[in-house]
Amino acid sequence: MTTVTVKEKGRISPLTIVYSGMFAALMMIGANITAFVPFLVVGGVPITLQTFFAILAGLLLGSRLGAMAMTVYLFIGLVGAPVFSKFGGGIGYILYPTFGFLVSYILVAYLVGKMVEKYGSLNGYIIAALVGMIVNYILGTNWMYFAYKFWAAAPDAFTYKVAWLWMIPPLPKDILLSILAGMFGHRMYKVLKVRRG
Repeated sequence: MTTVTVKEKGRISPLTIVYSGMFAALMMIGANITAFVPFLVVGGVPITLQTFFAILAGLLLGSRLGAMAMTVYLFIGLVGAPVFSKFGGGIGYILYPTFGFLVSYILVAYLVGKMVEKYGSLNGYIIAALVGMIVNYILGTNWMYFAYKFWAAAPDAFTYKVAWLWMIPPLPKDILLSILAGMFGHRMYKVLKVRRG
């Protein structure tokens, strides 16, 4: 079986650039999936696939390349390309309450990649994916809370507890998608035999 090499003696290979671009594109699709599939809005909450693809980047590419792919996605969006949710982009997104979720994708891919570099079993992949989801929730929700409190003009009734209550509706979806990402990532890594950098 052919091994796909994504690192050439410490240098960034052309294939690495391709993978980074591919996951940046998948993140854009994941952020705006409801634009392509409108029925994925459940109870007014859009079902996005960004966390799924961030986890998958770490699972397939490893810590360094997965984080690089997510950094490329974030950079493309901040310079103005419409790759964030609702086809948004621009440096102003730094002030959005949900910007912490975008930043978390870099850390998610890195941590997930580190975990599966050490524990390559199916269970290791699923646990890594769930840990990545938890990191995404912790960083994103805390950023959102402080953003609303300090510069985004939160309502008076907005509390730390309310911020976490807002995260309950997408939680079952993200748990399921994380488990699927772990299973899919384990299978695809065995098929592709990606040599992580």
